[in-house]
Amino acid sequence: MSRDDRKIIREATHRSLEQVTRRLFFKDCFLGMGGMALGSLLGGCNWLGAKDGTTDIFNSANPLLARAPHFPAKAKSVIYLHMAGAPSQLELFDYKPDLMKLDGQDCPQSLLQGKKFAFIRGVPKMMGPQAVFKQRGQSGAWVSDHLPHFATVADEVSFLKAVQTDQFNHGPAQLLMHTGTPRLGRPSMGSWVTYGLGTENNNLPGFVVLTSGGKFPDAGKSVWGSGFLPSVYQGVQCRSEGDPVLFLKDPAGMDRDLRKASIDAINEANKLSYEEFKDPEILSRISQYEMAYRMQISVPDVMNINDEPDYIHQMYGTQPNKACFANNVLLARKLVEKGVRFVQLFDWGWDSHGTDENLAIDYGFINKCRSMDKPVTALLLDLKQRGLLGETLVVWGGEFGRTPMQENRDGKKNPFKGRDHHTEAFTIWMAGGGIKQGTSYGETDEIGYAAINGKTTAFDIQATILNQLGFDHEKLIYPFQGRPFRLTDVHGRVIREIVS
Repeated sequence: MSRDDRKIIREATHRSLEQVTRRLFFKDCFLGMGGMALGSLLGGCNWLGAKDGTTDIFNSANPLLARAPHFPAKAKSVIYLHMAGAPSQLELFDYKPDLMKLDGQDCPQSLLQGKKFAFIRGVPKMMGPQAVFKQRGQSGAWVSDHLPHFATVADEVSFLKAVQTDQFNHGPAQLLMHTGTPRLGRPSMGSWVTYGLGTENNNLPGFVVLTSGGKFPDAGKSVWGSGFLPSVYQGVQCRSEGDPVLFLKDPAGMDRDLRKASIDAINEANKLSYEEFKDPEILSRISQYEMAYRMQISVPDVMNINDEPDYIHQMYGTQPNKACFANNVLLARKLVEKGVRFVQLFDWGWDSHGTDENLAIDYGFINKCRSMDKPVTALLLDLKQRGLLGETLVVWGGEFGRTPMQENRDGKKNPFKGRDHHTEAFTIWMAGGGIKQGTSYGETDEIGYAAINGKTTAFDIQATILNQLGFDHEKLIYPFQGRPFRLTDVHGRVIREIVS
């Protein structure tokens, strides 16, 4: 049987099936009814178009075309520094001298009854701050001596002191912070941003992920996945050691011309498939093949930190040709400088339970602070001296906080000092990108257990980040399974108190 004969039979079978199923009705009605619904939800805005308002993302072979947001943006890009494991706010930014007065005493029952903790059982002991605090800069922000370099730039940032979450396990809490839900399947924040804005550099991904600490975050790659958005919007993981992207080099026996010819042939087949099925995922595939080809030239250059001047290496504390957090922070600056929209850094190892020395609040935690302090400070200073801080939003934080009482796993005292997961209060800070300088919003009680005013959530933080990029978080939507979805779902407000 010839190829044409098979095609005729397939088309005839398809037509006959259409006559006996209800799917034809939904298929034929989808664009009309769905289009009207989507049009009303978008409110007539043209954010899906290109900057000239003429090209729709789904009718273009390049779904990463640069697009205008809803309103003029204060930030062009985001660097999100996530300390996976959740650093203790009580040893860094939330100074509680009254907690020291309770050090070693039994935890009051009022702090335990009706509460859920990941590991605390029975009656734990209270634990005072394991750091010395001082007020820093003109703002008088409290910063501990664990962060001596960061203390010098405290006036650049806005602290959110009363962030709350309802997830006390790492994976769900990380998903909530980055995808707007504790469950798998939703697009990450970086995916939403690139979906809405596209990219300013066609030779680089719009969303880049860098990891350090030796392990992925507990939620795995889902925290930078594209969920139900086309896969072209998922984060591209790069490495600071070895090839920056796996399989970036041509295999043995294939030169660049042959690779280009292969990609052209594959994409011609993909275009024929798109013309037949109109599946937007095929456009993603075409775009990704083309992007991979261009990345062979652009990525090795931008991901090379060896050519940076000596003063930059000293400033960041980098270790060229090694995998480390400082290298990733410097790479983040280079990436936004080249037009990448969203750079996500995950640094694993901040889970200070006190079950061993590396997870002790008075040992391993201090080492993590030392490895983070210098490069993060350098990032703010470097962006500022290059004139990039005003248009780059820098966000730092974890997925939840730590308890003011010492963890007693299974009701027994841990061998080292540590704090359990805590949902009711933790600290996140933002800088640059139209955020007020030297501001602190929100407050916890006298022992840092619960937020008492200025409460914020992951949804509020997401709404604020999108606002700085020029988006109304309620209108950046994507239709999926019969309803419009957004990053903040049905929650969230812009934290106007920290927006300049």
